[in-house]
Amino acid sequence: MTAIEAPRSPVRPARKRGVNWEKWGWIYMRASGVVLIVLIFGHLFVNLIVGEGVKAIDFGFVGGKWADPFWQWWDVLMLWLALIHGANGMRTIVNDYTSPGTLQKVLKGALLASAVVLIVLGTLVVFTFDPCPAGAPADLLPSFCPAV
Repeated sequence: MTAIEAPRSPVRPARKRGVNWEKWGWIYMRASGVVLIVLIFGHLFVNLIVGEGVKAIDFGFVGGKWADPFWQWWDVLMLWLALIHGANGMRTIVNDYTSPGTLQKVLKGALLASAVVLIVLGTLVVFTFDPCPAGAPADLLPSFCPAV
């Protein structure tokens, strides 16, 4: 006579050693989502509600905002979290809709490359932005720029 195991008996494969990247990706999505909500609504509040609203957003507004390291880091953190969050979500979609193999590796490589390029370029823009460019019309410059 053959014994049949109870249907609720756990059948667990041997635990793989190493870091569980799927678990950490899942945790990152939840944590970054919460932080992004705060960053995005803070960004929208300052840009659209405080002051004159959307009418006031011009070169001078951005120049004045990015002259403050607080807003530089705010925007860079928002950029990094949003791009990594989005790339991780796209990676999950690639995992769901492709079989492991060359196509999956190519798509994940393209996601990684595009996220890295956009993060590097966006970070460079924020930290190398010159709010007082030489030769700019005085009426477009922020009030803190020296008169030329």
